[in-house]
Amino acid sequence: QVRLVESGGGWVQTGGSLRLSCTASGDTIRSYTTAWFRQAPGKEREFVAVIKRISGVTVYGDSVKGRFTISRDNAENTVYLQMNSLRPEDTGVYTCASDQTIIHSSMFDGRNYNYWGQGTQVTVSS
Repeated sequence: QVRLVESGGGWVQTGGSLRLSCTASGDTIRSYTTAWFRQAPGKEREFVAVIKRISGVTVYGDSVKGRFTISRDNAENTVYLQMNSLRPEDTGVYTCASDQTIIHSSMFDGRNYNYWGQGTQVTVSS
C-alpha cells in the first residue's frame, strides 16, 4: 500500500505563492488517483484538486480554478500543488489523498479515498 507525506506548507501574505508536495512511498503514485483537500477551522473538508491515475487528467474546485495547479512527477513519485495568488480564505490544513479504484464521480468526496497523508498547514495573511 502507498504511504503519503506532505510538505511545503507555511505562512505567506495575500497574493503570494506556495508549492505543496505529496510524496509517495511503498508504491507508484502514477497508479493512484491523487487529490488535495483542505480544511479550515470550523469548516468542512473541501475538495481542492485531483489528478487522475495514469491519464493525468486534472480537475479543480471552483474556488481555486485559475490559481492552483496540480501536477505529478513520476520520477519523483510526487504530486504537487502549485498555489498562486493566495487569499486569506485559502488558509487551512492541506492534505493529499490517494486511491487506486476510485471512479470519476467519487473523486470529489474525501470519504472515497483510502490513503491519506498527515496534512500541512497553509496560512495566508491579509
